[in-house]
Amino acid sequence: MDRALRALARSIDGTVATDPETLARVGRDRSHLTGRPIAAVAPRDADDVAAAVRWARAHRVPVVARGGGTSLDGESVPVRGGLVLDLSGWRAIREIRADEGWSRVDPGVVNLDLQIALEARGAFFPPNPGSWSTSTIGGNVATNASGPRSFRYGPTRAWIREVELVLGDGRRARWGSRARKRSVGPDLVSLFVGSEGTLGIATEITVRIAPLPGVRRGLVVELPDRIRLGRLAQALASAPATGLSAIEFLDRPSSRELATAGGIDLGGDGPLLLLEIESDRAAEADDRTARVTRLLRAAGATHRPRAYPDADDLWSARGQASVALDRRFGDRMREDVAVPLGAVDALVREIHRIAARARVPLFLFGHLGDGSLHPNFVVPPAGPRAERIRAQLVRAALGLGGTISSEHGIGVTKTQYLEREIGAPGLDVLRALKQACDPDGILNPGKLFPP
Repeated sequence: MDRALRALARSIDGTVATDPETLARVGRDRSHLTGRPIAAVAPRDADDVAAAVRWARAHRVPVVARGGGTSLDGESVPVRGGLVLDLSGWRAIREIRADEGWSRVDPGVVNLDLQIALEARGAFFPPNPGSWSTSTIGGNVATNASGPRSFRYGPTRAWIREVELVLGDGRRARWGSRARKRSVGPDLVSLFVGSEGTLGIATEITVRIAPLPGVRRGLVVELPDRIRLGRLAQALASAPATGLSAIEFLDRPSSRELATAGGIDLGGDGPLLLLEIESDRAAEADDRTARVTRLLRAAGATHRPRAYPDADDLWSARGQASVALDRRFGDRMREDVAVPLGAVDALVREIHRIAARARVPLFLFGHLGDGSLHPNFVVPPAGPRAERIRAQLVRAALGLGGTISSEHGIGVTKTQYLEREIGAPGLDVLRALKQACDPDGILNPGKLFPP
């Protein structure tokens, strides 16, 4: 293998690293999982990616693409060894066409860096996951990442127009188009988004972009402990002319931990509702803020909202909630499920029952406007105890008409539950697609698909 790796290094313009420090770095992400790659490849261009995939196919070696390493379910961990293609150095924003509503970027571009570049052109990329300061566009595509603004704008899948990629047999492909709409059969781009690097490796991505609103105001509202979150979310989501683009929630333990361990006090001592109001003008934003405040009072949230003139400051602070829990507890179960808004209150009750039965601390936050919740159970994330909790949570979400993952993906931790949601026929279709794109099964094995 050493000889083969030297041959690989000679065949590409990028680098091949086998030193222990580099391998340790690319052998894990933000999940509890670790892997032992044989080499880390930093390709120079798409030709290098194709050459590395062809080499891996010839040697029957797995290939795992890596961006910012922020995955929570092990999507970028080489659990079966092999090559890690480190695309984090690919950070070129190659073209911005605000007039056409798209931007062409490398997969290693950090989400927040793209936002900053677009802002100068009066535009933005709507998906803004909590990890936006470190996660990459390629990783966002691989997991169909979302974020607070998904309430109004939807997940990453809705914002990808075109992908250039390398398939598992080493062929290069281009799926999608820069046109605003197209009808040429099933949408291959939609199939690729969320596939977690199991169908191909993106080498260039064309994203849709939107005009930047003139005003983005953040609001933080302290909630009564017993308020019905689902009913509150429905009232806000169904109200006209509010300009709401985000409806987020932090329970009392999460907001307190953010203040104590994270050093970020969002105001208030109870559960918190975090909102974003968009508008073209300040006067209109004032009217919308007043309208939202009346809706909140009618729903039982009587505390006066605390305003953030720039909502991005609020989302950067909100993104530290998980970091604060990391500092305090380290590895834990960080779950991700979603249900229809009408079932949110039932899901919240069941999550609390699961934590009580397991006798573990619970921290609950998430994208309330989407019915998407992230329960954090303070328990080691691997082992029978964790799996019992996960099984109960999955059963509860599916039983309420929801999904086993709203944005984190399947990765390694939820492969055994995939068939419960999509059924055997759906799984057969996905496996046929996998066979067509990756005939030898070398692309990110052990992820997404059940063994």
